[in-house]
Amino acid sequence: MMVNTKHDTTSYENCSCQREIYDGNALYDAYLRAKSGSDWKPQVQRYEMAYLLDLSKMQRELKEHTYEFQPCSSFPLNERGKTRFITGEQIRDRIAKHSLCDEVLTPAIKDHLIYDNGASQKGKGIDFTRRRLEAHLHKFFRENQSNDGYILLMDFSKYYDNIRHDKLMELFEKYVDDDTALWFLEKIVDNEKVDVSYMNDEEYESAMDDVFNSLEHEKVDKNLLTGKKFLRKHLNIGDQVAQDAGIAYPIPIDNYIKIVKSVKFYGRYMDDSYVIHKDKEFLKGLLIEIVEIAHGLGITVNLRKTRICKLSEMWRFLQIQYSLTDTGRVIHKIHPKRLTGMRRKAKKLALILSEKDFDDWFRSWFNGHCHYMSKLQRSNMLDLCKKLKEEHYYGKTDFS
Repeated sequence: MMVNTKHDTTSYENCSCQREIYDGNALYDAYLRAKSGSDWKPQVQRYEMAYLLDLSKMQRELKEHTYEFQPCSSFPLNERGKTRFITGEQIRDRIAKHSLCDEVLTPAIKDHLIYDNGASQKGKGIDFTRRRLEAHLHKFFRENQSNDGYILLMDFSKYYDNIRHDKLMELFEKYVDDDTALWFLEKIVDNEKVDVSYMNDEEYESAMDDVFNSLEHEKVDKNLLTGKKFLRKHLNIGDQVAQDAGIAYPIPIDNYIKIVKSVKFYGRYMDDSYVIHKDKEFLKGLLIEIVEIAHGLGITVNLRKTRICKLSEMWRFLQIQYSLTDTGRVIHKIHPKRLTGMRRKAKKLALILSEKDFDDWFRSWFNGHCHYMSKLQRSNMLDLCKKLKEEHYYGKTDFS
């Protein structure tokens, strides 16, 4: 259904009207968002030549439940020593998923998320989660008049690789009340199943309970992937539906900690989370209970990375080191190895980026981390940037 907005001065973001995912205006808005920042790509430019015809075709296919996905490609992404495989989708599929998430899925789940869930939401992000952590530390000190407490730092093993499709669809069916959206969600989730035909019967039987690693799966001989056995868990990082699923999947854990256990000082950023409490034994018991709930969801708490630290000691969360002093001051500083890595990255990017792109990248990173750095560290990073610009761009930049 097309919406006449000739005399309408309100936006859909500010009203209670929910559009169908196949609504013409919804698909057009999704098209604008999907191509934003990628107009330069040949694939997107070819699509733009006849986008109205394809949006009309997509509208009909979604309405009649005949939509089919196009082939996609995957590529490795190396970040901070970790390798992840990212799936690159065709612009057409991105438009359909944008419409699904923006019109139905994201609004359906956002009211069920705790406030201190900071990932992949408008107005939040990693800086929001870091600010909330510091706010929780200050509140803990005011309530207890002491820094004598502990923090439980948790992490899940191969989080996206081990999101079970059956549990995820149960979650979607609980919050989404739209037949077309649920059909499309089920189709998207089913499209994420992994071919594990190389497994023997014993391995396949226990695969849903074992930790799946997509990096190891990429090394398997493709001739062994015959389509006889499929593992129905795993989501591709970078997919918009996967991002919504990632923030919503541990809702049972969030609610148990916040509501059942009445823990105020708890926050989560995707698969990284923390719990602050004055009693170490309470945190040990809570961890056991969280492991049990996570097991029911099919995800595994990484006990190697999960730890309980004293607030007065130096500990790390989201790449920043923290400590709570006996005066209530929160010490936060960036890890020196992180700075070393960024210096190396800056030197490499200066060789391939334009002056404007390098400026934008450096400003974005520096402005987000400068308040975690000492005066000397800030000065050294600015000096490096100035030197690189003089060497590669013959210009000067004032970042002060």
